[in-house]
Amino acid sequence: MSPLMMECEAEAMKLLPAERATLAERLIASLDEISDDQNEQLWLNEADRRYREYKKGQMSSRSAKAVLCDTRAAII
Repeated sequence: MSPLMMECEAEAMKLLPAERATLAERLIASLDEISDDQNEQLWLNEADRRYREYKKGQMSSRSAKAVLCDTRAAII
């Protein structure tokens, strides 16, 4: 994450929950303004970034089985 993005996130976290929700809605809506190709490239970049962090040991992981068990427990 870039320093600017980290700063923006820190500032956003200071907002009241309702203000953060409004900001989130606006940010999500702004994604509708990009083409499908641009959106796909953004997701590919994000997946690549996460994979690199995982491989460097900078991101924890969980097995699919553990995630599914937790999900089932949460909805039952």
